[in-house]
Amino acid sequence: MQKARKPIEIKISTVVAISAILHETDPAALEKALKDMTGGVSDFFEDEFAVLDIGALEGATAADIDWQALVGLFKAFRLNTVAVRNAPEDLHAGIVAHGLAIDSSAVAGAGAANVRAQETAVQKAAAPAKPAPQPEPPAAPAPAAAPAARTMIVDTPVRAGQRIYARGADLVVMAAVNNGAEIIADGSIHVYAPLRGRALAGASGNTEARIFAASLEAELVSIAGVYRTFENGPPAEIAGKQVQVRLNGERIDVLAMQAA
Repeated sequence: MQKARKPIEIKISTVVAISAILHETDPAALEKALKDMTGGVSDFFEDEFAVLDIGALEGATAADIDWQALVGLFKAFRLNTVAVRNAPEDLHAGIVAHGLAIDSSAVAGAGAANVRAQETAVQKAAAPAKPAPQPEPPAAPAPAAAPAARTMIVDTPVRAGQRIYARGADLVVMAAVNNGAEIIADGSIHVYAPLRGRALAGASGNTEARIFAASLEAELVSIAGVYRTFENGPPAEIAGKQVQVRLNGERIDVLAMQAA
């Protein structure tokens, strides 16, 4: 007898979201900045989720932020705003009223740390006094364990519509990344074949991450959230060459790799 299927199943899923760090709230100024960033490319973001980080806004009040306008603005650039990060408590009601979640993981972590510190202080105060311990000879330092390398390896071509995310790891792709595909890594990305589509390294904010490709033909590359697009194809000086992509301040550099 076949078992009836459950109406719903809940499983943990990995969702990649773009973090939009706001330094001001004027929709007109933000629209201009987004236009400059995307270069007028209509599918620059392709309906990704977005988290608005307002931690850089000093003294923002409920009257300063038009959440409906911000959500609509990001939607026009194909970004789906789902949450707000680093929001003071007095803004929470207005945020929730507009259907957005409060990203309070950092605050919750700090609160838990404070509770643990308070519990430790109480335990120490209640404990009976102990005689001062006699100094012991220093122990020989234990040999440091080599950190485990974390790398995701993909042996097959990454096809249009596919999205691969190497969470907390480097990503190595042994075959071509096709147009319409997207590869993402918290570390660096290595592609030993033509790299088309979109490649985003340092997705968790690692500014030291890099992208290496046997041939760069990508629509977009990104390091730690800083983007560069290639509407007219890659620069002539790197065409058909092995390249590396790295972050230089707020600029993406694409350099041909020199043969040994």
